[in-house]
Amino acid sequence: MRARSVILLVALAAVVVAVAITRLVAGAPRSLPSVSASYLGVYEKGPPATYQPVTTFTGKIAKQPNLVGYYSGWSEPFKTSFAQTVHQHGAVTILQMDPSWASVSSIAAGKYDPYLRSFARSVRTFGQPVVIGFGHEMNGYWYSWGYGHAAPSEFVAAWRHIVTLFQRQGVTNVTWLWTLQADEAGTGPIASWWPGAQYVTWVGIDGYYYRRSDTFFSIFGKTIAQVRMLTTKPMLVSETAVEPEAGQAAKIANLFAGIRQYDLLGLVWFDITQHNGLYHQNWRIEDSSAAQTAFKRGASTLTLGSP
Repeated sequence: MRARSVILLVALAAVVVAVAITRLVAGAPRSLPSVSASYLGVYEKGPPATYQPVTTFTGKIAKQPNLVGYYSGWSEPFKTSFAQTVHQHGAVTILQMDPSWASVSSIAAGKYDPYLRSFARSVRTFGQPVVIGFGHEMNGYWYSWGYGHAAPSEFVAAWRHIVTLFQRQGVTNVTWLWTLQADEAGTGPIASWWPGAQYVTWVGIDGYYYRRSDTFFSIFGKTIAQVRMLTTKPMLVSETAVEPEAGQAAKIANLFAGIRQYDLLGLVWFDITQHNGLYHQNWRIEDSSAAQTAFKRGASTLTLGSP
């Protein structure tokens, strides 16, 4: 009887330990690898409704991107079906949650918690790695949540609130991307928007080549230096492109060279056609054979792993 009880107790203890280990492993953060020059991403017009433009882009550069992005308007649910398609292609979904009509102070105060909890549960259920940014380019003046429209302290409070809420929902598969506009005339002081290292996984920097005089250093160098004064977190060029008037093929080569020179994670190309002045050009490489060749050559210098 005693021996049988001992066996039963031992067996029960083993089960408890096994369950505890399973829960620990399941709940452990699933951070993406932070290897330099290992990420190539793309934004296309069409996703998340369709993946086809990404397929076309992949064919042109002869390399499968491992980050595929979309912009998520406030109140939109997580696009699980699209994320599954991205995962099936060996890539990770990167998305920007933008508070296009919600005030950041209301987000920080918890007004939108039901929506955020629903979004967080969907991401958790999806289970695969996801890169999420909130209120990208907040140091710029062109968005309602940005410089001159919302106080940096309010943005920081909203950012921390969102990350904390996701964590409390048991979400461990998110890489949090704090996304800046590259420092330029009219942007606000970068340090004002910093939420703290414990709330950020990667730092993203958005910047474009508009003129022939533009170089990787002139666009990104100052911002990289400022970020390095705040944190040693890995950095990604999170939205970029070169317009034809800037000398697209040559500057694409300069872009990839800059990624390697500054030891950055990689880049996400904005492969979208725009026709509205200097800052909204045709960024697509598909419309230029020289740009395609340069991009294909640059992409070949990246060592893309399977996230």
